[in-house]
Parts: sequence; structure tokens; C-alpha cells
Amino acid sequence: MAKRPVNCGAIPSGLVESELFGHEKGAFTGAIQERRGRFELAHGGTLFLDEVTDLGPAVQAKLLRVLQEKEFERVGGTRTLKVDVRLISATRKRLEDEVLAGRMREDLFYRLKVITIRLPPLRERKEDILPLAEHFLEKYRRPLRKEVKGLSPEAGRYLLALPWPGNVRELEAAIQRAVTLTKRDVLTLEDFAPDDLPVAPLGGEASPLHLNDAVREAERRYLQEVLQSVGGQRMRAAQILGISRKTLWKKLKRLGLE
Repeated sequence: MAKRPVNCGAIPSGLVESELFGHEKGAFTGAIQERRGRFELAHGGTLFLDEVTDLGPAVQAKLLRVLQEKEFERVGGTRTLKVDVRLISATRKRLEDEVLAGRMREDLFYRLKVITIRLPPLRERKEDILPLAEHFLEKYRRPLRKEVKGLSPEAGRYLLALPWPGNVRELEAAIQRAVTLTKRDVLTLEDFAPDDLPVAPLGGEASPLHLNDAVREAERRYLQEVLQSVGGQRMRAAQILGISRKTLWKKLKRLGLE
């Protein structure tokens, strides 16, 4: 069975429709020959769309039609093509928020949200940090021909203490940089540059917070607890908090919980 991955965020907006649905010869400048798109190539198999929220309005409308009718036309074409494709999509953003902000069609949202798998941010699954770090260490040490055997206990504690706003990609970049630059056979604290990684508390007394910062942190923790108690369902969380979904969305953006 064919499996075709597409990173929607990595394709220029003017080319994404052609990439997904193909084009006819002469459809636009540079279209010197007919081209089959990813949906055609994935017929009878699976198509994975990463960062699906980066698709523009026109492509969203065409994607909705494919999901509902299993048909489309190539760019510049008039012949209707039929496809049978299992679609899997992913995004780092919350689809509900994109709908509220007007960046995603509501009808497409409901077509995509048939079976939803929510992957919590890395800071909420600390048990994955060190195994992932070891995986990336192994991934990069071989092509770099480095004899790096692992992480020191101090480096491991440091990684566990970081908030990782960039999630797994940020962790991978940190390990890649450390393996590339280290001259040791074990990664230590010195291999993780403070300019590239947020400062993590390593013990000792914390400095007193300014009142505004303390209130902000308390609000942030409370919202996290409410969301965790309802399994991340923002509509339910908004009801418990006595605010609208839009107000909740604004609070989460302000507090850096997006």
C-alpha cells in the first residue's frame, strides 16, 4: 500500500495546489508537461498531510471536496478524477483555534476530526525526554563518527528541567548541536549552549517573583490543571471557567500555552 507524506508548511503557497492535485500542461508558466499530484499517486493507499492548517482557503475547499466526494480536477484541467485515499493529517496548532480565528473552514474541520489523537507537549511527558535524547544521540553520532556514549547525569537532569516550547524538534536540534560540537565521549552541561537553550533551574533557592509575574504564573498553572482535568477539551474548560472559548483561547495565547 502506497504511503505518501506531504509537509504542507514546506511548500510555497502558490505551488501547494499543484503538489496535491497535479496540473495539466500549460496550466501556468513553467508547466511544460502534465503532472500527477500526491492524491493521484496515493490512490489505494495513505496520504499524510503534515501541518494541514497551513493550507490556504482555495486548497482547503478542494481538500474538502476530495474528502467528501473522492474526486477533483488537476490545476488547469476539466477532467474529473476519482481517488480512494486514506487521509491522515497532523498539525502543531489546535484546529478549534484555527476555526475560531477564521483560518480554517469549519466544515473541513469536522471532516478531518473523525478520529483524533492528541499528543501532549513534551513538557507534559517528561518520561519521553531522555529516551528521545538517546535516540537522537544515536542518530547523529554515527554519521558524524563521534564516539559519544550517552548523557552525564547532570545533563540528563538539565534536559528534564527544560520547558521545551519547541517540543521534539527543539530537543532534536539541541542534541544534534551538542553531538556535533562536543569533544567528549559523554554529553555534559557544557555541551548545551545557554544562548540556544532556555535556562533551567538546577536547584537552590528561586528568586522571588514580581507580583504581576506571580499572578500570571498562578493563572497559568490553574488553566493547565483545568485543561488536564477535562482531557484538553477547551469547550468544557471554558464552561468550567465561566468564560467563552474565544476568551479562553486569548488567555492561553497570552500565557504561552499554545
